[in-house]
Amino acid sequence: MRRLLWALVLLAVLGAVVFYVLTAPRTLEASALPKHTPDVENGRYMYFAGGCASCHAPPASQDCADLKTEDKLNLAGGRCLKTPFGTFYVPNISPDKETGIGGWTDLQFVNAMMRGVSPSGAHYYPAFPFTSYQRMRYEDVLDLKAFIDTLKPIRSEVPDHDLALPFRLRRGLGLWKLLFLDGKQFQPDPGKSEKINRGGYLVEGPAHCGECHSPRNVLGGVVQSAKFSGGPNPEGEGYIPNITPHKNGIASWSEEDIAYSLESGFTPSFDAFGGTMTKVQENMAELTKADRAAIAAYLKSLPAIAGRAPKKKAGGETY
Repeated sequence: MRRLLWALVLLAVLGAVVFYVLTAPRTLEASALPKHTPDVENGRYMYFAGGCASCHAPPASQDCADLKTEDKLNLAGGRCLKTPFGTFYVPNISPDKETGIGGWTDLQFVNAMMRGVSPSGAHYYPAFPFTSYQRMRYEDVLDLKAFIDTLKPIRSEVPDHDLALPFRLRRGLGLWKLLFLDGKQFQPDPGKSEKINRGGYLVEGPAHCGECHSPRNVLGGVVQSAKFSGGPNPEGEGYIPNITPHKNGIASWSEEDIAYSLESGFTPSFDAFGGTMTKVQENMAELTKADRAAIAAYLKSLPAIAGRAPKKKAGGETY
């Protein structure tokens, strides 16, 4: 019996060590970053391409889930995301040194964006789309930080996330990252045009379109085989449409239709985008005409995936 108890203790210790090693945050070293002089104007461009204010600007009302914002350059946070895993409160990422990210180094910012690790070494939850931001170029991420550093510091305390067990145990996210964070940047496809590759970079990286327009598995990871084919709204209500060139998606939309919709907010049937897509479109309108056309070209180049056809509202649109 004593030997059995000792064996169980040793197995428990071994299991704890293995868990500790497997779940350790994996970060980039300073040597991985290129020598780069920040381009603040490009940082501003990445700010809108990434839709930073869509989540990090405070809600215009007392409702923490309110999508309206009073200032697109106010990053005080406070909006809440109600998901099946619990409620996430969007943090302050203004340059405030006490409650925001004003004291962060370039390396800390890059590790947050591309590895989902905080300056203290804790895992970030994937409600923060670092699985897409990992595809970005280091230079674009560094430029983004340079632009955010020019914004007004705002002191704002944001509540801790309200999650049930076991989701509140951040260390376990290390196992999640082993499954869903590969650490690879976007690689252009030599068989595709420069236009499509530019669109691919924007869609897969800063714009993180697949984070909402894809179904997720029981662990909350994007189902790669059905990426962009639509899925339940991660925040609980409604359905995010299929944006592959399938008949259940955007097969009937031309590249010009897509590009114009991103600029204007109107669909080919003259309906208007609604919900969270409204904010996305406002950000897309800040991009160049060439980049909106590139996004359209990339979406039309995707494999057509049926997805699950949602119920359409009056007028035939699903946005």
